[in-house]
Amino acid sequence: MTATREADPPEGGKPLLTTVAIAASCLAFVVIGALQALYGPAIPALRAEFGISPAVAGLSLSAHFAGALLGVLIYHLLRGRLNNRVLLGGSYVLMAVGAAAFAFSADWALALVGTFVIGLGFGGIDYGLNQLFAVGFGHRSTAMLNLLNGHFGVGAIAGPALIGRLGADSYPEIFVGAGLISLLILVTLGGVATREPAPVPTAGAPAGGARVLPVIGAFIGVYVLHVAIETGVGGWEPTHLEAVGYGAATAATATSAYWAAMTIGRFVAAPISLRRPAPSILVFCCAGLAGFLLLATVPALAPYAYVGVGLMIAPIFPTCLPWLNRAVPGVGAAGAYVIAASMIGGVAFPPLLGAVVDTAEVWTVPLLLFLLAVVCGVLSLWLRRNAPDPGGVSGPRDSRRTDAVPAP
Repeated sequence: MTATREADPPEGGKPLLTTVAIAASCLAFVVIGALQALYGPAIPALRAEFGISPAVAGLSLSAHFAGALLGVLIYHLLRGRLNNRVLLGGSYVLMAVGAAAFAFSADWALALVGTFVIGLGFGGIDYGLNQLFAVGFGHRSTAMLNLLNGHFGVGAIAGPALIGRLGADSYPEIFVGAGLISLLILVTLGGVATREPAPVPTAGAPAGGARVLPVIGAFIGVYVLHVAIETGVGGWEPTHLEAVGYGAATAATATSAYWAAMTIGRFVAAPISLRRPAPSILVFCCAGLAGFLLLATVPALAPYAYVGVGLMIAPIFPTCLPWLNRAVPGVGAAGAYVIAASMIGGVAFPPLLGAVVDTAEVWTVPLLLFLLAVVCGVLSLWLRRNAPDPGGVSGPRDSRRTDAVPAP
């Protein structure tokens, strides 16, 4: 077996992730993608079972994200005391326990506790695996992160499709199944390194706090804004399309195509990231986002423009995380900050956009999101100038040399 199938060994040592652990990590992202996407389709069954309103049923997703945010922070705080296997294992167990609690709860309050516990495990897995993939593959980290997060999209598509096929009443069995898969992944944790290597400063990376804080702040801004756009389109695209004359079925299909484009975009971005540096990819994606959102203001082009938005937004999350680690290698909390910020953006922005729409018109949605994309583009240009990434792409000779190292 060669290192092309495992994480690059740090300084000639053992790889951070074996082939089996990589496959299990991708499966874990399918599971967390499916779980996050299951709450909405399960709402009819939740309302019937617990006698609650749609707004109260929607608290399940809010509790999930609150737990996920806390899970990211707890995982980060414990990284110095516990090793990766223990933290990931605990996260898988929490997700399985929460899924079982949610599936078998006879009371709505207990069901919400279950979703919160699912979120705790979800946050730990999301942060822990993203961080390992961001540092574990050398110049291939961006490509591998795109592949990892592409599997999240596979789960986000497959989960609702499964409920659509089996019926909303089958949600307990689906959640239990997801929990059982989480427990099965525990047996693969032997292929995960207990610790990551100490960060190595990259040439051109800012070293002083006066430079580091603005760089981290700019990355946080990119993460908050791109997740705001992502959730804004996902939540408001059907309403916008119906408002400009499309039928409900067409609007729903177009929204599904948007999420599918995000998944496809990450798989497509993986090989591109091996040849193009992260700053160029980010600037291109932000420009594309702005362009497609502007096209979405034209009713005849809107459904197709939203597909373009999905393709452009797809690589941003997995592309920026390895770049961030190389740009500020001495700040171990940087990854936790941006992942937590992305979750805050996903929770806070949809209601804010809804409040704006209440005072304006639905047709303004793509225009508002376009303005966010412009700000994101400005931040990307600033980062390209102030946080260069010379270590993000290796030339053909270096690539062959690294990949040819035999795995231990």
